[in-house]
Amino acid sequence: MMSPAPKPNRTVARHAHALLQPGFEGTTAPDWLLRRIGDGLASVVLFARNIAGPEQVARLTAQLRAENPELIVAIDEEAGDVTRLESWTGSTRPGNLALGAVDDIELTESVARDIARELHAAGVTLNYAPSADVNSNPRNPVIGVRSFGASTDLVARHTAAWIRGLQAGGVAACAKHFPGHGDTAVDSHHGLPSYGASREEIAAAALPPFRAALEAGVRVVMSGHLLVPAYDAEHPATLSRAILHDLLRGELGFDGMVVTDAIEMGAVHDRYGLDGAAVGAVRAGADAICVGGERADAGAVDELAAALVAAVEAGTLNEERLAEAAARVQEFARWSTERARALPAQRIRGDIGFVAARRAVHFTETTPGALPLAAAPHVVEFVPDMNLAIGKETPWGVAAPLRERLPGTTSVRVHQDELASLEAPLDALALGPSAGRPLVVVVRDVSRHGWMADALARLVASRPDAIVIEMGLPTAASAAGAAYITTHGATTASGVAAAELLVGAL
Repeated sequence: MMSPAPKPNRTVARHAHALLQPGFEGTTAPDWLLRRIGDGLASVVLFARNIAGPEQVARLTAQLRAENPELIVAIDEEAGDVTRLESWTGSTRPGNLALGAVDDIELTESVARDIARELHAAGVTLNYAPSADVNSNPRNPVIGVRSFGASTDLVARHTAAWIRGLQAGGVAACAKHFPGHGDTAVDSHHGLPSYGASREEIAAAALPPFRAALEAGVRVVMSGHLLVPAYDAEHPATLSRAILHDLLRGELGFDGMVVTDAIEMGAVHDRYGLDGAAVGAVRAGADAICVGGERADAGAVDELAAALVAAVEAGTLNEERLAEAAARVQEFARWSTERARALPAQRIRGDIGFVAARRAVHFTETTPGALPLAAAPHVVEFVPDMNLAIGKETPWGVAAPLRERLPGTTSVRVHQDELASLEAPLDALALGPSAGRPLVVVVRDVSRHGWMADALARLVASRPDAIVIEMGLPTAASAAGAAYITTHGATTASGVAAAELLVGAL
């Protein structure tokens, strides 16, 4: 008679659950999630799909905490182009690039504190922000306006200010994407980026914002899914002991919680699988595994927990390392809960986001008198494919707020495939409808999209009086027309600020 298979160690299983930070579907907590909180799950992550409004989110987080009062409730609320709270309406606060363009430390701190007030009232205790990446590669497809800028010193001081502001509002910050995702040219949602700088170059260019974050009191750092050969030629940072343990903990002296970027992202999932990436990350020094952007079900939690338990049983993951990670998660959970409880809920917010967005607008008038607009214009908005960090549902642009301020404004949104499908697309979509009236052309990261740059050049050649608005990363490629406006982001607040400028109200 065969003996029954040994039952897994319950302590190991609870530790495995403690490391997971999963997402889920719906605006109320599913039963499977509540059961797994009982099994030791210490964290959950909210996405746009979980959010219908402030009161609903507060009810949801209260429902979750009824299972565990110290549950970590995380969200990826950078504000700016990456927003979850305002994913369906667009952010009323500008993002990092806009704040860096203004370069007012007090303003950055105030905007972050305003974000914290809303998150705190909603019951969120951990925000996966700010991006501490220095966007030194203008063709970076995944950072861009999420960075404070291309200057290391500027990014460092604003990273610190953002963290101070957020944590003063009772919500823990998270510096990402360690050791720096700014000088890359591949989107880690789909492939593995490589940062080929030397250790000396990395220390001078990429690490100072993370050092500033630690000095500002950040308790969480998120690893980036990128290869950094100067430290580890084989493993991405998320799975690299040389980077997470030797560099982050040893050289920089960080003793807080290390969380991975979403473990189902292509950069690590495609090479190691979901379970292999998670086990490798914990082995390297990660304490928490973020999952749920693409995999938001009980199966993902069970698969990851089982993989961690099996790795301990097989001897490929040290049980002490698992226990150490779980202890760091629990320590952070207690700290963040106490910090949140120390502040009363503050739901009243001002218009600091719109103030910041207005200050971030830059304007060059090459033709005197081009602004304000003398008549209702036709607005052409070129729409690129966005990276997965930015919600497809999030609205952006200038046409809608301009129409509110200047009735009679018409508009069209143009995708790349439309330009290829029409015989004379620019005549039909832009030049014909704008005949005899102003033309406003809105682009977003035009330097990274050849089709957009070509269309813009042809439009401006036909209509040199056009007003060009760049709502992404400003570059010389879009600086043309009778007037050139840069908003440093495509938020609702940025669109309003641009519209106000067009009608002479800014």
